Amino acid sequence: MSPRVAEPGVREALVEAAARLLAEEGPAALTTRRVTAAAGTSTMGVYTHFGGKEELVRAIVWEGFERLGRWLGAIRPTDDPVADLGQQAIAYRANAKANPHLYAVMFGSSPVPEYHPSPDDAAHGYGTFLILVDAVKRCIDGGRFEARGAIDMAFQLWASAHGVVTLEQQGFLVTQTDDPFGPLCVTLAIGFGDDPTAAAASYRKALRRRRPPG
Repeated sequence: MSPRVAEPGVREALVEAAARLLAEEGPAALTTRRVTAAAGTSTMGVYTHFGGKEELVRAIVWEGFERLGRWLGAIRPTDDPVADLGQQAIAYRANAKANPHLYAVMFGSSPVPEYHPSPDDAAHGYGTFLILVDAVKRCIDGGRFEARGAIDMAFQLWASAHGVVTLEQQGFLVTQTDDPFGPLCVTLAIGFGDDPTAAAASYRKALRRRRPPG
């Protein structure tokens, strides 16, 4: 297969192949030969599309956050901002289940010595986080959450969601329910100032609305 830049699908195939190798076998598997063989292209493909290994890993990280952003951004605001926030939590988990190899790389579970995160990388990831911050602000503006730091609340939500997803992906999640996010989201909403009955009702509404991005 020719590594021409304009050839459809080659770049994406290289990103997918590299992310899967990193997540499943670790950094030692990330060789030009292994990646291009898994992607079904020539060894020049990596250099044509990325210039080298570091830029390939950077592309994995960016693609991971872009996909997460599409899942979170697919949630359209309604008259129940807490239900909307619950949908984002559900979407966060769904994205990780749909893209486990990308998820592992973007959060450093499969670090690569040759890759050095740049300020642009951090800004790209933070832009995805701001989608969650905006959703929390709507809960504050709607009187459901206390008027305090939306960024801190969003961070607690993200950290909690990441913890659940990581435990699930590593096979360590022990829960009494098929939906581990339900108790978590309701408890956090109550902690942020929401009424317990309203918080539970909103999360049930979020479950009914859940759908993939697009």
